[in-house]
Amino acid sequence: MFAENRLPNSPALTLAARILFASLFLLSGVTHFTNIPYYVGLMPDVVPYPVAWTLISGVVELAGACMILFNWRPRLGGWLIILFLVPVTIVVHGYEMIYAPDEAMRLNQQAHFLKGLALTGAALLITQLGVAHRSVEASA
Repeated sequence: MFAENRLPNSPALTLAARILFASLFLLSGVTHFTNIPYYVGLMPDVVPYPVAWTLISGVVELAGACMILFNWRPRLGGWLIILFLVPVTIVVHGYEMIYAPDEAMRLNQQAHFLKGLALTGAALLITQLGVAHRSVEASA
């Protein structure tokens, strides 16, 4: 049986993982600029300067996703994704989950809230492990 640090590591799977993870944030980051009214509409009325927060979150999201995708300071990119995810998960989806007008909307927001938690966990792993392919010899 392989020891944990001796498991084979595939460059193709590492690249696929970066593409899959970053694609959500790249698409969403772009739409923060192309569909500002949609994102402003997601925010509770108590959030000040919703257009500014939409633009700032789009920049943070795109920067983090690109850093992870292109494996340039991916750990910092993971922290940027967390910086995006935590307030969005709590302020947007958590708030909407609690104050949803009906059960279907509450369940939809609950799914988004849980997805935000899972993505935050994945980003935390990136902050600790990075995303670079390491050969078995290099990790021994």
